[in-house]
Amino acid sequence: MSGSPFDGGEADWLVVANAAGQYALWRPYLEVPRGWRIVHSAPDRDGALDHVERNFTAPC
Repeated sequence: MSGSPFDGGEADWLVVANAAGQYALWRPYLEVPRGWRIVHSAPDRDGALDHVERNFTAPC
């Protein structure tokens, strides 16, 4: 594989979150970093982003 695994919208994506309420998109074949947990799985990048947009609330 060449390039970043985060480039491109095809294939499966995960949404991960940490205790601070931060969200990130992640690839299922990469190890989830310590302190992060999987909160959603989507068949494409757009689906993962939709989940973040529906569930993330910025701190005041």
